[in-house]
Amino acid sequence: MSGLLSLLSRTNARVCFTPRRMPLSARLLSTLPNTHIFRALQSHDPESLAVVHSISARSFTYGNLIADTVLAKEDLEQKAQGQLAGERIAFIAESSYDYVVMMLAIFASDAIALPLSPAFPVAELKYILDNSQAKMLLTTQKYANKGLEVVDKGLEHEPVFSIRRKLTEGASSSEAVTLQDLKQPSSGGLMLYTSGTTNRPKGVLIPHSAVAAQASSLLEAWKYTSDDRLLHLLPLHHIHGVVNAIVAPIVAGSSVEFMHPFNAEKVWKRLAAPFLPSNSSRSPVTFLTAVPTIYTRLMATFPELTPEYQKAAKEGISPQNLRLSISGSAALPTPTKAAWTKLSNGNVLLERFGMTEIGMAISCGLDVADRVDGSVGWPLPGVEARLTDLETGAVIPVEDKNSNGPERQGEIQIRGETVFDHYWDNEKATRESFVQSDDGGRPWFCTGDVAIRRVVDGAGSGASGDWARGPMYFIQGRKSVDIIKTGGEKVSALEVERELLSLPQITEAAVVGLPSEQWGQKIVAVVVLSPDAATSGHNGQPWGPLDMRRALKDSLAPFKIPHEMKVLEAIPRNAMGKVNKKALVKEVFGA
Repeated sequence: MSGLLSLLSRTNARVCFTPRRMPLSARLLSTLPNTHIFRALQSHDPESLAVVHSISARSFTYGNLIADTVLAKEDLEQKAQGQLAGERIAFIAESSYDYVVMMLAIFASDAIALPLSPAFPVAELKYILDNSQAKMLLTTQKYANKGLEVVDKGLEHEPVFSIRRKLTEGASSSEAVTLQDLKQPSSGGLMLYTSGTTNRPKGVLIPHSAVAAQASSLLEAWKYTSDDRLLHLLPLHHIHGVVNAIVAPIVAGSSVEFMHPFNAEKVWKRLAAPFLPSNSSRSPVTFLTAVPTIYTRLMATFPELTPEYQKAAKEGISPQNLRLSISGSAALPTPTKAAWTKLSNGNVLLERFGMTEIGMAISCGLDVADRVDGSVGWPLPGVEARLTDLETGAVIPVEDKNSNGPERQGEIQIRGETVFDHYWDNEKATRESFVQSDDGGRPWFCTGDVAIRRVVDGAGSGASGDWARGPMYFIQGRKSVDIIKTGGEKVSALEVERELLSLPQITEAAVVGLPSEQWGQKIVAVVVLSPDAATSGHNGQPWGPLDMRRALKDSLAPFKIPHEMKVLEAIPRNAMGKVNKKALVKEVFGA
């Protein structure tokens, strides 16, 4: 391993590779901080598999990972020429072992890791680097030119720029590495930027303690183990791809196999590989966490596989082999969940609710009875959740199991050690996002998401753990865009979308509210139609708005049925499968 390499500034366009060689005596004194994450790494079998690059089959052990992290940390500290504690260190890396080493090296320096998406345009990268006042920008060789372009644009706060060679084999794990207590409270952690759907993206500062608490909560609820092989299909600048699919599994000693960008055919062949005679040496994938659109695309391409691959793939995703498949980051349509269950011979997708600011906060349980359609489950271990009235802000009491009162919609508020600390350099946004507690405890974070709670017969018995008891949470949508006030009624856009997606003529749907003098807001459906819709309307005509309303009348109250239907070729989504409804309304309706 060559470590971090020569620095590059705007005025020095030459790329110089100068690997640093440390004497053995220095390596024997190598240290990592005595924190939750590094204690876990140190406890794993150094010969066990940590990271795999799926396409090339290159693999790295936990011994490699610790040794490379130490070398990268020492390179970071040498190149920075100053104190790194609390400094923001931005990095651009492909989904690979290099990414994991970079992130851990930044953690080990008690700095703040700021992963950037390689897909971001230069202007967006420049905004984040300026806003965060990053001290360093690291890139792998693959993205060196992009890093140069960002720096060459001129930044208000000029970061040190360093390039890292792509690793072909891990460093030796024979060096002695000790854990050393920090001399002062940790000031490092993780910083992720919000998607910026309402304002400019905000930097969310998640301290080390919160990252560790999020990982511990997930380990308790989802039972990651050293026997798990997680197939990583997600981008690496969101909480889902970073904490759920890297930090939590490596704390547990699982192995992470990177396969990004997503390609449905390649994923199917990887899932099938252990069950084909010619590839029986590949380990089965036991853990998959993805967004709903990934599952939709997998099922759409499954018929294109050969019969041999179909049989092996179905075995690969059966509950006996793929022990857990999770869907998150966007609402899961009930038809998608049902279709995956059928295709996999009983593997029911587990839904959960989380945000950049709070990590994963609410989840269904491992017991199949605790994976109820439309529900995201219960507050995870270590997380407190409550609902507050949308008009008054008053706390809504938890419904009694025998209560016959109406379900009340309320904003979800969250508190606990998993919650972020503050928005970077945005005191106003931080202040407005929290409300003080009335019991002397931590303040509550206002998520902006609306839910109802409901006791579900047969669920919440404690089979998934003591945390999974009582009424379950059902997300109704974002307070600002998914709760449509029409004719004095409050309608959940997500509920309407679920019913639209149950219709065979509709493959994608987004429900929005438009201003209406008569109704306050009118409900409009933006849809993508299936090929069959061309002739499945009344008297063989193209399927249209009247057909939609007829199809929904038995499943939705009349005031919930969309007034209009707008057909698109595709509904724009971000990298995590979410629809920016404010942008959609502006683009489609000019409102």
